[in-house]
Amino acid sequence: MEIHWQPEKELPLHPNVMRFESLSDSGEIINSWDIYSVGGGALQEADAELKPATIYDLSNMEEILERCSRTGESFWEYVATCEGDDIWAFLEEVQETMRATIVRGLDSEGVLPGGLGLARKARSLYRKASLYNSHFKQDSMLSAYALACSEENAAGGRIVTAPTCGACGVLPAVLYYLDEYHSYGQKDILRALATAGLIGNLVKHNASISGAEVGCQGEVGTACAMAAAAATQLHGGTIRQIEYAAEMGLEHHLGLTCDPVNGLVQIPCIERNAHAATRAMSCCNFALLSDGTHKISFDEIVAVMKETGQALPSIYRETAGGGIAQAYRRRKNRSTPR
Repeated sequence: MEIHWQPEKELPLHPNVMRFESLSDSGEIINSWDIYSVGGGALQEADAELKPATIYDLSNMEEILERCSRTGESFWEYVATCEGDDIWAFLEEVQETMRATIVRGLDSEGVLPGGLGLARKARSLYRKASLYNSHFKQDSMLSAYALACSEENAAGGRIVTAPTCGACGVLPAVLYYLDEYHSYGQKDILRALATAGLIGNLVKHNASISGAEVGCQGEVGTACAMAAAAATQLHGGTIRQIEYAAEMGLEHHLGLTCDPVNGLVQIPCIERNAHAATRAMSCCNFALLSDGTHKISFDEIVAVMKETGQALPSIYRETAGGGIAQAYRRRKNRSTPR
């Protein structure tokens, strides 16, 4: 088998595609198959149209808000109605995996693989955070938990795509922190996960969660929206406040580029997870101070995010060709002896 990397070629469905070709003895192509990686671990064939899961009868936040306002349901109840009782066993596995990832990450030290010489920081940050008073502890602990998850991802550990590998630390960090320091029960955490999943699903099917397609706003921005919504629900927020928190989480990541150094999900990805986790809690707190009324809706922000991502030059959409990745290469080239 031979692998040919052709970054200059882009097929119309999605930037991330692998084409398999079988050749005859004379080298002629006798068959081919295209498979696309569309974000969050999902794969799509070229002739298969990507559609929202048919189990959800409503496709945008406005419709869901109208339904829940009319029926009195919470977002998690709407999810349970559509998904059925099996969703709880699945979300329990998700929660256990997230917790296990953080625990492993907090217990690990050393240099991450990949050649950047990037050392793990989660364990050290966690130890320092435990010494802080309450004023600094929340942000410090959130950062430690987010780093623990993201460093496990960078080291090839088992993580949950929430919604993607590159944004896997935000939601687990927020849920782990709230569970540890506010003693929410498992039932509450699972219901918060259901709401977070609903938010991610809406972004995925109405825009994109793929950094290669819309930049990091689709990954870390969506993760922040999911975590902000989950936290607001756990704090007793109304559906309008939850929607507002999710809207802010995505809005304030608009335009965020995806420009990983050397193509690794390490710089700047790991730190972005930590900052997004703390921002998610800020969005939660801001939403709870309001009555949930605001001018720009979640659906509108999702549409703007998609539009912004499509307007970004390809070098800022997970190619490692521009932005921070390019700055790192320039500095490295200057320091290389001639």
